[in-house]
Amino acid sequence: MAGLRSIIGGEITEYTQLLEEARRHAVDRMVKNAHQMGANAVVMMRFDSSEMGQTMSEIVAYGTAVIIDPIAP
Repeated sequence: MAGLRSIIGGEITEYTQLLEEARRHAVDRMVKNAHQMGANAVVMMRFDSSEMGQTMSEIVAYGTAVIIDPIAP
């Protein structure tokens, strides 16, 4: 069905859902890695994506892992 929609136009909802899930997984991995480094926040977070062949997409989340201290009153 997705192949047919790509020919006649319109949103391919299955593909959109897969990309959203991939972004969530990328963010989860980034947060886990930041936590393992001792950080409690990630700043300047970005996504990068590219196509690998005609059937796969790569999605990467990256940012700067930092330690944020609360501001004293």
